[in-house]
Amino acid sequence: MLKLFQSVRPFKVATAVRDALAGFALAAMNIPQALGYTKIAGMPVVTGLYSLLLPAIAFAAFGSSRYLVVSADSATAAIFASGAAPMAPAASPRYVALAGAVALLTAGFLLLARLLKLGFIADFLSQTVLTGFLTGVGFQVGVAVLGEMLGVPVSARGTIAQFAQVLGRLPQVHRPTVAVSVVVLVTMMLTHRFAPKVPGALIAVAGAMTASAVWNFSGHGIAIIGPVVGGLPQFKLPEVSWSDLPPLLSVAASCSVMIITQSAATARVYAARHDEQLDENADLAGLSAANAAAGLSGTFVVNGSPTQTAMVEGAGAQSQVAQLATAAVVAVVLLFLTRPIQYLPRCVLGALVFVIAIRLIKVRNILDLRRESPGEFGLALIAAVVVVAAGVEQGIVLAMILSLLRIVQHSYHPHTGVMTLKDGIWQLNPVTAGTMTEPGLVLYRFEAELFYANVNRFSEEVRCLVGQAPTPVRWLIVDAESITHVDYSAARLIERLQKRLRSSDTELGFARMPFGLRADFARHHLNEVIDPSLIFNRLHEALGAFEKLHSH
Repeated sequence: MLKLFQSVRPFKVATAVRDALAGFALAAMNIPQALGYTKIAGMPVVTGLYSLLLPAIAFAAFGSSRYLVVSADSATAAIFASGAAPMAPAASPRYVALAGAVALLTAGFLLLARLLKLGFIADFLSQTVLTGFLTGVGFQVGVAVLGEMLGVPVSARGTIAQFAQVLGRLPQVHRPTVAVSVVVLVTMMLTHRFAPKVPGALIAVAGAMTASAVWNFSGHGIAIIGPVVGGLPQFKLPEVSWSDLPPLLSVAASCSVMIITQSAATARVYAARHDEQLDENADLAGLSAANAAAGLSGTFVVNGSPTQTAMVEGAGAQSQVAQLATAAVVAVVLLFLTRPIQYLPRCVLGALVFVIAIRLIKVRNILDLRRESPGEFGLALIAAVVVVAAGVEQGIVLAMILSLLRIVQHSYHPHTGVMTLKDGIWQLNPVTAGTMTEPGLVLYRFEAELFYANVNRFSEEVRCLVGQAPTPVRWLIVDAESITHVDYSAARLIERLQKRLRSSDTELGFARMPFGLRADFARHHLNEVIDPSLIFNRLHEALGAFEKLHSH
């Protein structure tokens, strides 16, 4: 059942006023960032303001999260730009139409995900690989704006080629442009470091526009944005042909994966922090509506933003009234205040984007990952390298594949061992020839469900423990606490393994079986193969039964 504006209910005047004030503060911080995101996406500057208007209202109407801020985002902007750049010149009418088409296709994918209740897809993109992907995006986006910050032309495509071209043209840097870029960078970094609640980006942008108008920056060779068309966005379908859509499908699919993953993860964090109920499928409907609004109002793909959500929560907001207030501020800017934007130096937008890129690279997380899990660090590094070398779209596909392979790897090669009792405490020992729980008994632990891909490893380790034991193994009891499921292939191999063990006077049994595993045993007729007296509820029970039977 559709529930409109559940993200603002119950509505109370006092809390609505507080949230509206938080929305005004968010607008001061978010408008400059939105202008930066247009640079990443290759879109006209005004479309960044559009991304804060109708999409925010649409998500507030259909979504459930009271905190999630939905607007332009660096990751999805980079994915779109990577796919659309070969099809049309950046910021051209055709390019803008392609942006609208991608947003509408993304809305369609998200609506399909809502209808099929596919919110769980977010669980399949690991934080490890996502860290690597965003690191790669940070490097790619940062390199892309270096030329603009230095005042040198860059025509190369691809991050590596662009960086090489910038290095080759360093002697040609335009010093006044560099000076403006440095002032903006220093202003934003100092305010972020020492006064994080102060809108450093807004101060930098307003200061740069004022200085540009007063001292005629364009007359001194500093490139400026130029006239910006004001007024509210027109609501219409993007003018693209059917032949344009096939190459855009993969771009929209990649955007959808990133949106589902990033938005769900962000919404979950804040819902848990504030003990709020979250309807992930309603959020998918809200994200679909937001992207439909983006596509129809002439802007590009929008996403749930972790940084902007943190901003609005820090400002004291507790509902989507804050985002509605931000949209109202943006509407006022579009109607009456776009003229000053024409004086904004392009290098300032580059500096804004460069700061965004730096913040995408979580150095502390990367160092923690390298220290705690070198294997996962390697996966993150691969994802980052692919984004930089091949592109953002390829990076998100690889990120999904690596995340899924990580899950498969854990199931295919789980922790296993032989349980031994020392000073009343169970310990897990590596599976090596000759390892036993006590003479004649092996308690073997396998920490994953048994299925066609890993059952051969299970069989090989069991045969190793039995066949190379220093004394004959009478019982081999499987500690099945972590075995939640057995498929048909694994069941048939267990049946053959039991017959082989019994032929060598070894009995196969199980302990601590979950309810789901007991159901699988019944369905696959393993209850008819395994002796019921060798199925135990506890390890101590199995140990006691063995000692009682073989004490003489």
